[in-house]
Amino acid sequence: MSTEFHLKAATAADGPYALDIDPKRAGWGYSSLRVIDLPPGGHHSFATGDSEWIVLPLSGGCTVLTDSGETDERGKTGQRGKTGQRGETDERGATGEMFELTGRESVFSGVSDFAYVPRDAHVQLASGAGGRFALTGARCERRLPARYGAASDVPVELRGTGNCSRQVNNFGAAGTFECDRLIAVEVLTPGGNWSSYPPHKHDECRPGEESELEEIYYFEVEAARGTEGVGYQRVTPSGQGRGTDVLAEVRSGDAVLIPDGWHGPSIAAPGHALYYLNVMAGPGEKREWLICDHPDHGWIRGTWPDQPVDPRLPLYEAPAGDAR
Repeated sequence: MSTEFHLKAATAADGPYALDIDPKRAGWGYSSLRVIDLPPGGHHSFATGDSEWIVLPLSGGCTVLTDSGETDERGKTGQRGKTGQRGETDERGATGEMFELTGRESVFSGVSDFAYVPRDAHVQLASGAGGRFALTGARCERRLPARYGAASDVPVELRGTGNCSRQVNNFGAAGTFECDRLIAVEVLTPGGNWSSYPPHKHDECRPGEESELEEIYYFEVEAARGTEGVGYQRVTPSGQGRGTDVLAEVRSGDAVLIPDGWHGPSIAAPGHALYYLNVMAGPGEKREWLICDHPDHGWIRGTWPDQPVDPRLPLYEAPAGDAR
């Protein structure tokens, strides 16, 4: 069983990033994830290169300033996000667009707003109070306009029932928020429950049935009674690609790479809610999430209508409106 796909906290740090996964490091073609901690008054700049990115607060809030958003891939003027402000100037003197992200206290306290920034752009992050921020990315072709995503617009889905109940925040899901290739969602699993179950895969392109998508799982575990808490992640070979085989005890800050294979369950230990951020992208012409259940375990879906959803869910809901 390989450990190359389980990246423990701090082992994949690089420069300013607590976690830095790009296609070269992962050995694939599209998906990226960076996590950065900013102190009070901290700031960070980066070039988007050949990838589109969503800036997602994990804790705290920040300002996102980008010199993009003026034109799309056809050279036409793009639309601003809801809190976008034109006329801001970045450190190079270029006029850009600014988004103020309220963020949240933690991933266990609420849905966050976010900002999309396109490829071939320069981005600055600044945080007055400090915080932790995820940069979810995907190599892409089209250059879409920079935009703001309101927390109140994020669909919150309850998936599964019984001890398979979990909450999905579909902030960057296909069909929810427009990107070229990037798909990103958050999953929250109450303590003692299994999610990403039944095991499923998306490592083959089968039109109308299955998408080919690389995936990153980034984990945080809710502390309880002074203990950090752990979760567990399983991936088994599907006969495709690299034969990914993982059984990992995961802690806050860990990541698991899934280039192929049946993935699930993701298990939350009793007393500790489990959070994971999913980042996906692939070569398909259509941006869609189509999965295939493991043939030995797919039957569990048939038991869900006979059980109630875990009464602990939702852990929280998206806010009713943008208070700003």
